[in-house]
Amino acid sequence: MKKINPKPEFLEKMKKLLSQADFEKYERIIQEPLLNSIRCNTLKISPDELKKNLEEKSWKISQPWKDYPEVMIVENELQPGELGRSIEHLLGYYYIQELASMLSIIALVSKQNELIRDLCASPGSKTTQMASQMKNTGTIIANDINIQRIQILASNLERCGVTNTIITRDDGIRFCEKLKLQELKFDKILLDAPCSGEGTMRSSPKTCLMWNPNTIKSLSKLQKKLFKNAFEILKPNGEIVYSTCTHAPEENEEVIDFALKEFKDEIKIEKINLPVKCREGIVEWNGNKYDEKVKFCARIYPQDNNTEGFFIAKFKRIK
Repeated sequence: MKKINPKPEFLEKMKKLLSQADFEKYERIIQEPLLNSIRCNTLKISPDELKKNLEEKSWKISQPWKDYPEVMIVENELQPGELGRSIEHLLGYYYIQELASMLSIIALVSKQNELIRDLCASPGSKTTQMASQMKNTGTIIANDINIQRIQILASNLERCGVTNTIITRDDGIRFCEKLKLQELKFDKILLDAPCSGEGTMRSSPKTCLMWNPNTIKSLSKLQKKLFKNAFEILKPNGEIVYSTCTHAPEENEEVIDFALKEFKDEIKIEKINLPVKCREGIVEWNGNKYDEKVKFCARIYPQDNNTEGFFIAKFKRIK
């Protein structure tokens, strides 16, 4: 694995977020390869049957979260690309998905026959996960703005046998505005927002080179606009999950603080139960104080669970 060399300014930022002992663990874990994690596609096969098939290939399979048997880790060392070349993958029996990436849909709890909006859907890992939870019932409207990413999304939906999803191509903010005019409201919304990707350095070392504080500021503005417009197309008692794969408070707690202030008594932040170690959201950063309720957010650090980094918050519309 190629050595990851984050920029000094980024490391100083992480030192402010973590204790010294934690920071040392963080520095070590980002140099280690990720686990080979997959998610059984229950639209096509049961976890027991998939596990049996894979073990017949001499793969050693573990299921780390007892309440989610579809989540699996291939424990033995594989050849490069072996996970993606297997017949089980080509047939859509499993989806190669990093563990932390699965958590926002576990938090969302998609149910059968719901109408759900996936605002930034490509490549489709979370869309296919939702469709599995819903047993291909109801409707998911999965949106992305980039045509190449939409092609990947469509390919993954087809491979996984997803039939309850409509794909749209539009700017996320503009599309929400169109839906408001049509008075279309959703039971649930996933806003897995575009972000700086600080949590993905283990899988994407180029993130280190691309990291830029100015990008974080502009992304924070975009994320707030996306959240505001998404929340306005949510039904009363509907739920929205906001997630990112970054550690930056400007893209996480600052966005949540904005949402709580913007919608006041219309919005309620929910506690989240996840099968990994989570830390509370932080209430102060660089002199900015956030609403105390941001503590209900979940910060997921690589050193706590041997995953990538992630951030998740869940809300309900109460008026």
